[in-house]
Amino acid sequence: MARILGVDLPRNKEMRIAIRSIYGVGAKLAVDVLNSSGIELTRNSNDISEEEVQAIRNVLESGFSVEGDLRREVGLNIKRLKDMGCYRGLRHRRGLPVRGQRTHTNARTRKGKAVAIAGKKSIKQMK
Repeated sequence: MARILGVDLPRNKEMRIAIRSIYGVGAKLAVDVLNSSGIELTRNSNDISEEEVQAIRNVLESGFSVEGDLRREVGLNIKRLKDMGCYRGLRHRRGLPVRGQRTHTNARTRKGKAVAIAGKKSIKQMK
């Protein structure tokens, strides 16, 4: 099993897919990294040698912000917005959507599980 930047790559997948398990590496960056390190895109992650793992590691460390550095950078950006007290920072603080999405009916991912309000839908008898 290959380990790159503290992440175990998934077994039995093509390298262009397996390398995406690293935080900050998407489809395009995966192809760029593999091409610059001289590894076939369709090569199986089980068949990769230690020298090839080292080549991938060198390419990622030299020119790209990935994994720990990227997580730290994103966290600091969010902290800066919160400290500044701007609108986006307030939305982060409250755990609400930041980019203008509606919250009346959706946004369950950010807001969490819906909580019922007692007595909201009371049916009144009419004569």
